[in-house]
Amino acid sequence: MQIEKGRKVSIHYTLTNPQGEVLDSSEGREALAFTSGAGEIIPGLDDALMGKTAGEHVDVVIEPAQAYGERLEEAMQQVPREQLKDIPDLQEGMPLQAETPQGPVTVFVAEVKEDVVVIDGNHPLAGETLHFSVDIENVEDGEDKGPQIVMPN
Repeated sequence: MQIEKGRKVSIHYTLTNPQGEVLDSSEGREALAFTSGAGEIIPGLDDALMGKTAGEHVDVVIEPAQAYGERLEEAMQQVPREQLKDIPDLQEGMPLQAETPQGPVTVFVAEVKEDVVVIDGNHPLAGETLHFSVDIENVEDGEDKGPQIVMPN
């Protein structure tokens, strides 16, 4: 069965950067399960898997625009350190929850200065070209249609 929009797909993957460093992998874990075309994985990987079948291996390079987007300078913000005084042991790379009009989002501490903390609202992989090595484990229909009843004319 081919991967098409709405199908349930399970994959094992290894994600590396252009230098070959492993950024993430499903090795030693359960396969990643998602619904194809539902926005559950990055668009470039979703598109690259369309039409493939269980048992296939796919190597794909995904540019930032089809992954986590380009890094945006406007996503960097300086916050007075006083506003974060209740957070013990504030360190670079630490994730924080920020409240926005669209709801909570995860941001990261980019730099800790004496009077301010630089917060980065970019995804950690924004601006990165991603290299995926994928083994498609399973593809199945996405909806349980249940018993089919045929009515006579």
